[in-house]
Amino acid sequence: MNQPKHTAKPPIVLIHGLWMTPRSWDTWAQRYRDLGHQVVVPGWPGIGDRAPADVRADPSALEGVGILEIVDFYADVIASLPEQPVIMGHSFGGIFTQMLLDRGLGIAGVGVAPGQPAGVLALPFSTLRTGLPVLSNPFRIGKASPISKRHFHYTFGNDLSRAESDLEWEASAVNSSNRVFFEGVLSLPKKKSGITAVDFRKPDRAPLLLVSGGIDHVAPPAIQKAALRKYAQGTALVERVEFPDRTHRLVSQDGWEEIADYALDWSLRHAATRFPQAT
Repeated sequence: MNQPKHTAKPPIVLIHGLWMTPRSWDTWAQRYRDLGHQVVVPGWPGIGDRAPADVRADPSALEGVGILEIVDFYADVIASLPEQPVIMGHSFGGIFTQMLLDRGLGIAGVGVAPGQPAGVLALPFSTLRTGLPVLSNPFRIGKASPISKRHFHYTFGNDLSRAESDLEWEASAVNSSNRVFFEGVLSLPKKKSGITAVDFRKPDRAPLLLVSGGIDHVAPPAIQKAALRKYAQGTALVERVEFPDRTHRLVSQDGWEEIADYALDWSLRHAATRFPQAT
């Protein structure tokens, strides 16, 4: 592992979520590049750098992809960088961010509308509803299911008209890796042994920011509030911030600049308390 160089412009690793590709980060990635950061936005195994329409046309490479395979992949990406990065993840990518910090990676982490790791049992009805199309059919755990335009409107586009949401679906939606969904849910009651387990008391974990969207149906504020209570058992810094009137599309919804700037400023400011050169 590269050690322990930290500069004022650390690299940034952006991790996308379920039903999305790296292109969901296009807004934030360019903004951070314009500020002089190296920004790395790799796609999950099975997605790579393919366009959403190409993934929808042939989602077979996503079939059977699981959580540990994805997290190991991002750990390898981080190991290839010249120095430790700021890690930011959206939705399921926010769970992976927490798992990577738990491995001692990153100088700071941001979960943008993150799901919860093992042991955080909050499961609002809207979250359950977003997962039902996949979770209702366990016989397809090894498959890669599409998300309908109607369901996309509920999960991602609840601030948009149906027509606007359909356009967003065309631009960004891909199939899910069903295994990721099942592994994440089945892990929830297994605080110590679940695939997504983290040590909430880890004293040397990099600073972590949890970002909530006030009208998010997939990972509403109740989930990040519950996670924050778990992290409060330890001494490492974890904070939460909520942006009202924001849906699950925090990274692309109108006003995304405010959140992107807040996330980077918070990361650099608090990383500097551990790595004084990162200011």
